[in-house]
Amino acid sequence: MNDIAIELKGIDKKFGLVHANKDIDLRVRKGTIHGIIGENGAGKSTLMSILYGFYQADDGDIFINGQKIVIKDPNVAIGAGIGMVHQHFMLVENFTVLENVMLGAEESQILTAGITKARQELRRLEHEYELEVDPDAIIEELPVGLQQRVEILKALYRGAEILILDEPTGVLTPDEADHLFRILEQLKDQGKTILLITHKLREIMAVTDEVSVMRRGEMVATRTTAETSVEELAELMVGRHVLLHVEKGPAAPGEVMLSVENLTVRDSRGVDMVKNVSFQVRAGEIVGIAGVAGNGQSELLQAVSGIRRAVSGKVWLDGEPVDVTSKDPSGLRQRGLAHVPEDRQHMGLVLKFDQSENSILGYHDDPKYSNGMFLDIDAIRKDAVDKIEKYDIRPPNPRLKTANFSGGNQQKIVLAREMERDPKVLIIGQPTRGVDVGAIEFIHKRIIEMRDAGKAVLLVSVELDEIRSLADRVLVMFDGRIVGERAPDTGERELGLLMAGVADAEEAAQ
Repeated sequence: MNDIAIELKGIDKKFGLVHANKDIDLRVRKGTIHGIIGENGAGKSTLMSILYGFYQADDGDIFINGQKIVIKDPNVAIGAGIGMVHQHFMLVENFTVLENVMLGAEESQILTAGITKARQELRRLEHEYELEVDPDAIIEELPVGLQQRVEILKALYRGAEILILDEPTGVLTPDEADHLFRILEQLKDQGKTILLITHKLREIMAVTDEVSVMRRGEMVATRTTAETSVEELAELMVGRHVLLHVEKGPAAPGEVMLSVENLTVRDSRGVDMVKNVSFQVRAGEIVGIAGVAGNGQSELLQAVSGIRRAVSGKVWLDGEPVDVTSKDPSGLRQRGLAHVPEDRQHMGLVLKFDQSENSILGYHDDPKYSNGMFLDIDAIRKDAVDKIEKYDIRPPNPRLKTANFSGGNQQKIVLAREMERDPKVLIIGQPTRGVDVGAIEFIHKRIIEMRDAGKAVLLVSVELDEIRSLADRVLVMFDGRIVGERAPDTGERELGLLMAGVADAEEAAQ
C-alpha cells in the first residue's frame, strides 16, 4: 500500500434522479500518470470533483497515501497535497500571473513581503518544472497555453503532490498539447502523481502509465497503457465498436452558397485580425479552415455569422449581399445561415436556462413555438425531447439546467438546434472540442449528412486530423490571411508548415 497515492472505495453520488457515480473503486500509484477516460456524462468530472472537495460523496471512502480522509471542501484537498487544473480556467483575467498564483495563499500580513517571497518561489517552480511565464503579465493578454501553465503553477505553489487535470487540452493547439505532455513527464520524474481526465485516446496512449475507463457512472476497466490499444479503449468507453475514421463518399459541389471577398475584420483592440480574406463555399461541400488558434479564424466566423462588424469587404449568402458593417445574426438565421460557435458556453448557450429553452434559442420567434402572444411551453418541450432522442443528449431531461450537462452534451444541444433548422449554410467552429470519441463519431456523421443533403458547410477546427478527415477543401490561415488551399490528403507536415507561415511549405516538406 506504500506505493498507492490515491485509493477510492465505493464512491457513490446522485444528483436527483441522475446516478453520476456508482460504487466506484480506484487505485492510483505514486509517481505515475493515470488516465481516466469515458464518454461525456460518464461521471469522470464528478468523481474528480469529489476528490477535490467540490462535491461530497453520498457513500464511500477516500484514502490519500494510505490515510483515510474526509474532503469536505477544496481547502482540505489542498492541505492534503491535491491540486486541480480545471477544464475552464479559474483565473482572474485582469490580474497578473503572480497575483493569480498568490490569490488565496497569501502568507504575510505585510503584502510587500508576501509578494517578494511569492515571486522567488514562482521563479523556482518555473525553472524546476520548465513552466516559464512572465510573472507580471496580465492573464487576459496571455494565450491559453500559458494560462494553463499558470493554473499548474498555482497548484504547485500550494504544495500539490497530486495533480488533477480535467480535459487539459480542450483549448490547446496540437503543439501546445505536446508541450503540456512534456511538462507532465517532467512532473512525474519529480515524483508527482498525475490524474489525467480526458476523452482523447491519442493523449492517453502518449502520456499515461495506466488508464481507467468509466461508462455511465461506473468504473468498467483499468488497463496498463502499454498493454492496451486505442480500439479496445474506445469500445470500453462506448460499449460498442466505434469507427475511429470518417467514412464519406466524394463531394458533389453545386452552386456557390457563401461567398466572401476581401474581408477585413478588426478586434476590440483595433488590431486587424482578418486581412483581405476571400473564399467560396458551395452547396454539397465542406470547406475546412486550418490554423493555429489566434490567427483570425474566430473573428472570421463571427463576421460571417453577423455577430461582429467587418471593417471592409463583401459577403454574399445564396447570391444575395450581406451588410458586413452591421450586426444582424437574427436576419442571417432567417435567410438560412446556421452557426455553431466555437465557445458554446459563452456564445452558444445560456447555462442557467433549461435544455428545452436553449434548444430554441435564437429561433424562439418561430410560430411553432408560440401560442398567440406567449411561448408554447408544451410545444417547446416536445421539440426538445425529439432533439434529445435524435442526438442522444444525456441525461434525457429537457427541464434540466444546461449548466448541469457535460461539455459534450452541451455541444450536442447547440448542434441539434442549428442542424435541425435545415439551413442552406452551416458554419461550425470547433465542432468536437471537449467531446468524447463516441460523440465525435456521431457529430462527424451528422456533418457529412448535412453535406450530402446539399448544404454548404464552413468548418473551423484546431484539430488538423479533423480538418483532413471532414473537409473536401482545406484553407490555411496564418496571421489573418489565407496562405494556401490544399486537398485534404495533403501531408500533415506541409499543412503544419503553412500553419506556421512558411510560404514554400510544399517545397520545405519534401
